[in-house]
Amino acid sequence: MTSVEVYTSPLCGFCHAAKRLLKQKGISFSEVDVLQDPSRKAEMVLRANGRQTVPQIFIGEKHVGGCDDLFALEHAGELNSLLAA
Repeated sequence: MTSVEVYTSPLCGFCHAAKRLLKQKGISFSEVDVLQDPSRKAEMVLRANGRQTVPQIFIGEKHVGGCDDLFALEHAGELNSLLAA
């Protein structure tokens, strides 16, 4: 299964929703808390093509986007295929 990385902040409701979806699907992921480690936020912005909001989600090297983007992939039936690639 492809690796999943989620840049988050503990104060972000959208971050909690995205992580909840991944957990419900049984998907393990690594989490980067940009509030606790601000130096990682610059890394996130660079990888996310300038996006500065959390969450920013990556499946493998592909930038999925934020929480709404993750849920849109799930509703379109495309999330599982991305994860399996």
